[in-house]
This record gives sequence, structure tokens and C-alpha cells, in this order.
Amino acid sequence: MKMYVCDICGYVYDPAVGDVENGVAPGTAFEDINDDWVCPPCAVGKEHFTEM
Repeated sequence: MKMYVCDICGYVYDPAVGDVENGVAPGTAFEDINDDWVCPPCAVGKEHFTEM
């Protein structure tokens, strides 16, 4: 699975880790995260992420 980086703060979404604190289980592809999910550190939407 592909990793994505936040263009604003540099946070890297790693699908192997997920974002458990915000309800995204490990193994969840970025494309499968709900559209209302936001970057944990800076709270921008998925549209501000770029594939690594």
C-alpha cells in the first residue's frame, strides 16, 4: 500500500500503522479512509495529501 504525505505539515500516513486514535485501523489504504478524516497534526483534509 502507498504512503501519503501532508503537503502542509509533512505528516506521513502509513497504511501499515493507520491512525488508530482517529478511528483508522492498521491496514487501511489511504483511499479507503472516510472523506471527513483530517490530518492528525494540522487538521487539513485528504485533498492536501500527496502520494509518496
